[in-house]
Amino acid sequence: MKRATLAFIVFMVVAVTVLGLTADHWHSRFTGAEKARKEAVALADTRQQTIDDMTMRQHQNAALDAKYTQEIADAKAESEKLPADLASGRRRLQLHAVCMPATAGNTAATGTTDATAARLTPDAERDYQRLRTEARVVTAQVNSLQQYINEQCH
Repeated sequence: MKRATLAFIVFMVVAVTVLGLTADHWHSRFTGAEKARKEAVALADTRQQTIDDMTMRQHQNAALDAKYTQEIADAKAESEKLPADLASGRRRLQLHAVCMPATAGNTAATGTTDATAARLTPDAERDYQRLRTEARVVTAQVNSLQQYINEQCH
C-alpha cells in the first residue's frame, strides 16, 4: 500500500506542477494580451483626440474663412456700389485741391466761381475706387491671417 500511496503522491505532485506551469503559462499570455490591449486602447484614444482636435481646428478654420470671405465680399460690394452713389450724389469724395492761377488764355475774372463743382477726372475716379476696393480686401485678408495665427498657431 505504501507503494501505491507513494505513486499517487508523486502523480499528484507532477499533476499539480503541470497544472501550475500551465496556469502560469496562460496567466502570462493573458497578462501580455491585457497589456497589449491597454496599449492599443491608449493609442486609439490618443489618435481619437488628435482627430477630434484636427476636426475642431478644421471647423474653426472654416468659420474664420467664412467670416473673412464674407467681409471681403462685403468690401467688394461696397466698392461696387460706390460709383453709383457718387453718380447719384448720395456720397461725395472729399479731396484736397488747389486752384490754378488764371492764365493769359483764360479770361475768367479772378474771384469768380464756376457754375459746376470741381470733379475728378474719370481715370482718377476709377483709380480711387480701385484703390479703396483693394485696401478693403487687403485689410480683410490681414485681419483673417492675424486671427488665424492667434487662434491656430498658439
